[in-house]
Amino acid sequence: MSVTTQQLQQWLNAKENEHLEFKEAKNNFHFEKLVKYCAALANEGGGHMVLGVTDKRPRRVVGSVAFDELERTKAGLIDKLRLRIDADEIAHPNGRVLVFSVPPRPIGFPIAVDGAYWMRAGEELVPMTPDMLRRIFDESGPDYSAEICPKATMADLDTAAIAAFRRRWVERSQNKALAKRTPERLLQDAELLAPAGITYAALILLGTRAALGRFLAQAEVIFEYRSNKRPGPANQREEFRQGFLLFYDKIWELVNLRNDQQHYQDGLVMHAVPTFSEQAVREALLNAVSHRDYRHPGSVFIRQFPRHIEIDSPGGLPAGITPEIMLDRQFPRNRRIAETFYRCGIVERAGQGVDRIVEECINHGQSLPDYAKSDAYQVSLILDGELRDASLVRFLSRIDPQVMAPLDAHDLLALRAAALGKHMPKDLQQRAAQLLAAGLLERTRGGKYMPARAFLDGTGAFHEERPRDMAAKKLLAFLHEHAAQGCSMEELMPEVPELSRSTIKRVLADLRDHGKAHSAGAHSQTRWFPGPAP
Repeated sequence: MSVTTQQLQQWLNAKENEHLEFKEAKNNFHFEKLVKYCAALANEGGGHMVLGVTDKRPRRVVGSVAFDELERTKAGLIDKLRLRIDADEIAHPNGRVLVFSVPPRPIGFPIAVDGAYWMRAGEELVPMTPDMLRRIFDESGPDYSAEICPKATMADLDTAAIAAFRRRWVERSQNKALAKRTPERLLQDAELLAPAGITYAALILLGTRAALGRFLAQAEVIFEYRSNKRPGPANQREEFRQGFLLFYDKIWELVNLRNDQQHYQDGLVMHAVPTFSEQAVREALLNAVSHRDYRHPGSVFIRQFPRHIEIDSPGGLPAGITPEIMLDRQFPRNRRIAETFYRCGIVERAGQGVDRIVEECINHGQSLPDYAKSDAYQVSLILDGELRDASLVRFLSRIDPQVMAPLDAHDLLALRAAALGKHMPKDLQQRAAQLLAAGLLERTRGGKYMPARAFLDGTGAFHEERPRDMAAKKLLAFLHEHAAQGCSMEELMPEVPELSRSTIKRVLADLRDHGKAHSAGAHSQTRWFPGPAP
C-alpha cells in the first residue's frame, strides 16, 4: 500500500510489535541487515520496517539518508527474498522517512537468509526456534515426501542423478566443499537421507527405474504430443519412471522440438515470440511434481498440442486453495521435494511458481494460465500458447527493463487490464494507482486506466491497427513461416481474404520498399520472401 503521513503518525503512537519495526538509520543502514529484518517480518506474518524514526517511545522523526536509490533497493529485496516488497518515501517535516512493507511468507514455508530462518527477539535478530519452525512446516499437513521408504537403500538411488544433484547444489550455493562429500553425507545434509532410511523425496528425485517400480510406480511423468484433439494413439509418447533430475531437462527438449515461432510487428520491425515459454513450462512441470499427491496411483501427464499444453497432476487442490487465489496463497504438498528444487537452483524460492507462469503468459501476450478443469482428484493446467495480444507485448517491450524488473505478477495483471481496455479489477486498483504514479499508466476522461502515451506509437494509436497494417503483419508472418521456398500471390491471398488482389500488391510493395520483403521471378512465377533483396 502507499503509506501516508497520517498512517505514519498512527504508527508513531502505537506499540512496537511483531508487525512494526523502527530504526533511526540517520546516516546509513546496511542492506544485508535490511534483508534479514524483512525476512523476519515475513516469517512473523508480514509488517512494516520504518527507517528515520527513533525506536524508543515517545518516537520522533529524525530523518534518514539511507538508500537514496529506493527503486534499486526495492529490486534488490525482491531478488533476495522473492517476495513483493513495497517501498515508500515520506517527506515528513522533520526529515525523510522510508517505509518497507513486507507481505507474509507463503503457507508452510519460512523465509531463509544466509542459511537461517530469522525472527526478532527484542532489538536483535535471531534464528527461529525449532518449535516455531515445526509449527510453520506443519501448516500444510504431513509431508509425504519427507517420510521414510522402509525397504529402500542407497543402492536404489541412481549415481548419475546424485551427481546431477551435487553439481546443481554446488552451482547454486557456491559451496565447493559439497563436491568432496560422500553421497551419504551429501544426502544427509539435504535431508533426503535420514537415520531411519531413504526418504520418498530421494526416490522421486534420484531413484532408479527398478526402485521406483518396486516402491513408488506412480512417481512417473508421461509426455504425449498430439497434433489434434481426436481420440486415439498420440503422435509421440514418452514415459519417464526414474529420478526426476535425470529427465527434467528432457521434458523441455521434447516440448521445444515443436515450439513454433509466432510473429508480431512493431513499426517496421518484425519480432518473434515462441509459442511455449521455457520458464512457464518448466515452472508448471516443477509444480506438478512437487505438489502432486503421491498416495494417489495416477501419473503426471503432459499433453502438448500445436498451440497449447495440458498438464494434469493427481490429487486435487489442498483445502482452502482455489484457482482464484492460487497466485496469492500456495500450499506446498511435498515440502522436501520443493526444498531440494531450491537447493538445486531449479526454483528461486520454494513455494513459488504460479506467479512466474502468470508473468510469462502476460509478457508473451498469451491467455492467463487456466486451472478451471481442476477438481477434487486432480490439478489441471492449460497453457494457451497462442499470441493473442500483440498490442500488450508491444507496450511491455517499450518499458525500460530496469523499471520492469521489480514489477510482480499483480503489477503485470494491472498493466494487462489497462492495455487491453478492460475494467480494472477491484483487487488491482491499488497497484494501478502506483503504476499511474510511476508514469506507466494514465487515466482517461471517463476514469479508465490506459497505457501512458509515452508508450504508444507515433500516431497515438494503441488498441487498433489499420487494416493494411494488420494485413502487412499477417503477410510478413506467413512469409517468415515459408522463408525457404517463398510464396506466390495465390498462396498469400487466402491469408488476407478481406483485401483485394491489387491492395495486397500495394501492401507487398510497401514491405519491399521498407526492406521487409523482396520478390524473385516475374509475372506468374513471382515468389515473395521475407527480408531485403540479397
